[in-house]
This record gives sequence, structure tokens and C-alpha cells, in this order.
Amino acid sequence: MLFQSLKTLYEKVRLKNYRDLFSRVKERDGSLSATEAYAADVIYLLGDPTVSAFAETLGISQPNATYKINNLASKGYAVRTASDTDRRECRVSVGERFYSYYDTDYPFIAESVEQLKKKYSPEELALLERMVEDMIQFMEQ
Repeated sequence: MLFQSLKTLYEKVRLKNYRDLFSRVKERDGSLSATEAYAADVIYLLGDPTVSAFAETLGISQPNATYKINNLASKGYAVRTASDTDRRECRVSVGERFYSYYDTDYPFIAESVEQLKKKYSPEELALLERMVEDMIQFMEQ
């Protein structure tokens, strides 16, 4: 039962993500393709990764990662920054245009939490929070 509930939750979040992503992908100059939108999202989720870390996360070659990052940078969705300590290393972060394209506040999660606060006690919510934090740790291993 718990597995099925978590699986359903995960699938609902994925579906919402896809719906939101494809509603933002438009056929106009400077817009992102679905692949580029996913690549920008990965950069955001990794939080200023190196080009190598980005490539490794996606399971692609370094030249392919560089190509994707350069395309995103040319459209204003990514920014490359050379390392101060090692000029061969480059970090990539999302650009200002990313934040106008993506809703990083996750209002659907905030709304869900507000509904849970109305239904459950602070103790029950604290237990749920601990469980979710444990799940995150298990997933990161």
C-alpha cells in the first residue's frame, strides 16, 4: 500500500512536470526544445555543476555536454563561469532567462502543504517531514 501510494505520488509529480514543461516549450525564435528544457532543468537541479558533472549526470560525452551548454548559453538560459583556481574547469549555472521560463517556487507543493496543515496535527506533519527526509537520504545513497 505504501509503495503504491508513493509510486502514484511520484507519477503525479512527473506528469505535472511534463505538462508544465511542454506548456512552456514554444515554437519561436530563442525558445527551448524539450531536450534543451530538460538540460536546463538538470543544471538547475544540480546547482552550478561543472561541465564534467553535468555530462556524467546525463550519461553523455563531455563534447556533447559542452554543445548543449553552449546552446543554452546562447539563448540566455545558462551561464558558463571559469573556475578561479583551475582555468580548465568550468561551472555552469542557469541564467536569468531560466527563472522567467520556469516556476521554481513550486506553488502546487505549497498548496498541498497548506491543505495538509488543515487536516493533520503538527506532530503528524513533523513525522511526515522526518519520513520524507529519510526517503531523500535513502535515494541519495
